[in-house]
Parts: sequence; C-alpha cells; structure tokens
Amino acid sequence: MQASLRTITDLAAQLKDLPEPIEAAVVAAQARNASLTKPPGALGQLENVAAWYCGWRGDARARISAPQIVIFAGNHGVTSQGVSAFPPEVTAQMVANFEAGGAAINQLARQFGARMDVHALELERPTTDFTRAPAMDEAEFMAAIRTGWEAVDPAADLLVTGEMGIGNTTSASAIAHALYGGQAVDWTGKGTGLGAEAMAIKTRVVAEAVRRHAALRRAPLQVLCALGGRELAAMAGAILCARHNRIPVILDGFICCAAAACLEAQTPGALDHCVAGHLSSEVAHPRLLNQLGKAPLLSLGMRLGEGSGAALAIGIVQAALACHSGMATFEEAGVSGG
Repeated sequence: MQASLRTITDLAAQLKDLPEPIEAAVVAAQARNASLTKPPGALGQLENVAAWYCGWRGDARARISAPQIVIFAGNHGVTSQGVSAFPPEVTAQMVANFEAGGAAINQLARQFGARMDVHALELERPTTDFTRAPAMDEAEFMAAIRTGWEAVDPAADLLVTGEMGIGNTTSASAIAHALYGGQAVDWTGKGTGLGAEAMAIKTRVVAEAVRRHAALRRAPLQVLCALGGRELAAMAGAILCARHNRIPVILDGFICCAAAACLEAQTPGALDHCVAGHLSSEVAHPRLLNQLGKAPLLSLGMRLGEGSGAALAIGIVQAALACHSGMATFEEAGVSGG
C-alpha cells in the first residue's frame, strides 16, 4: 500500500472504501456501559469516547497500551513575506530540542506513556512561497505524505500527530479559507504572537494565496499540496494510515485540523476515527472544528503546537477507557439498581 502512494490519484484512491468501526464492538461497549456501577450518563462525554474507541479497536472492553506521538517539522517559503514573529531557523532548533527531550511535548509523552517520534522534512529546503506558485509539486507532496504514512507504528493503539514549522499557521489559514470560503480575516490569527502590522501582512498573504489557487478549491488534496507544507502533508498521511489500521487519532490544534480537513473535504467521514483533543486559542480553530463536526475534549487556551493539546488529551481517553473497562458492573459488585 505504501509503494502505491506515488501520485495524488493514488492518495485519492486510499480515501475510498475506508475501514469502518466494528459495529458489534460498539453495541457490546454500549451494553457494558449501561451495566456499570453509575447512573446512566454520569460520566458524560467519557462514555461516548469509550464506545468510539472500542468500536475502532474491535474490543468492547478495550484499553490503551501503546499510544504514539509523531511530530513532523517543515519550513515554509512564505515566511520571507514577514508572516511570522520568529525566523525559520527556529524550526531546526526546536527539532533539536525535541530530540534532546527538552520540549513540552516530551514531558507530556512521558507523562502518558507514549512513544514519541520526530521527523524533520527537508528543513534546508523550504516549500515555495505559495503566493507565487504551489507550495509543493506533486512529487514533493507525495514524498511528505509517504513520510507520514510510514511513521505510524501499526502496533500503536492511539495516535497523536503534531507539527513544528515557522509560518505554518499562515498555511493552515490559507487551507481553511480555500476549503470553506469566507474572508481571509475570518481564518487568520496571531500565530506565535504577531502585532497589528504583521497581522495585516499575514491576512493579505492568505487572501493572495487563495486567489492565486482559486481553481483548486473543489480539489481538497490539491489544496493541501498548493497551500500546505511538508509537515501538514505528513500529518495527513499519518492520519489516513491510522484509519487503514483502525488506530484512533486525537487531533491537535488549528494546524493539525487544517491538514486533516483536506481528507474530510475529499471524503466525508474520513475523520470518523478522530476526536478533537482540544480547542486552541488560535482565533479560527473553533470555526474549523465546527466545520469538521468535532467537539473538543479540552479547552485550556493552549496554542503551543507540537501536538501538545492532543497529547494532553491522551489522558482523557485513557481515563475514559479505564473507567469503561475497569469498573465493575452492578451484578459484579452486588449493587442494587443495575
């Protein structure tokens, strides 16, 4: 399957006839939930999360034992226009920090027992400035997709994809604007902390990019190729690989969700194996989650990237499964009322 991912047509083919959750496991999980020693619905959203997870794993009493976090890094040519508060060199510096174990995501991975992998994608060769030409040609785009696909451990039972890439909120804003319309300002936020002048530049750049590539609006995978970055394409590849392996996914913030949105726009339901880990403070993230039909598990005002919000939500999914699979039933506990 990996070897066939050479063209965008190949990628589109992988978005057809997608695996679905095991319905028998969902039904059995719901039946188990109804018999646990608690009032009906007392665990709120945790009950839905548990049933969702059990369905994808095909186990009515599932637990999480092998979560994986994969961080992808890429550089963006559009940063030459002054759309970021930090220089592109920071991408490589942060990759080194990830590899040394010094970033927030490293601490969260350790806290929740997750394997963590880091993939830097040609940092010395930024994508093309997408106000002038597509960010990637088809070969570059598909190479990044394959990197993401191949980064997923088939033995993982939960996946988080994160990113590092100076300028990538501009890319995410352009993707969302291209997919869902509206005005550029609706989808453009401060990213790493832009002032008013830089925000005006960033909004103009997003609008220019979407106008230049307007012919692609009805071709979501082409949108990701033209307006994305290597790290966004890799996240999309990893998320799609997880679907084919029935590995549940926790989506991170605005950038991750913009990459994932291209899969959903191509094939409605492509993100059924995903939950939204958190609501970031990036201004357009609530609007994007609404388009995806995803309610966030957490809302803590985070905007770090790195997969950090989704990594924190690993604990929520673990807790949902611990309660669902570990609690006694009324019959087992000898408690009346079941």
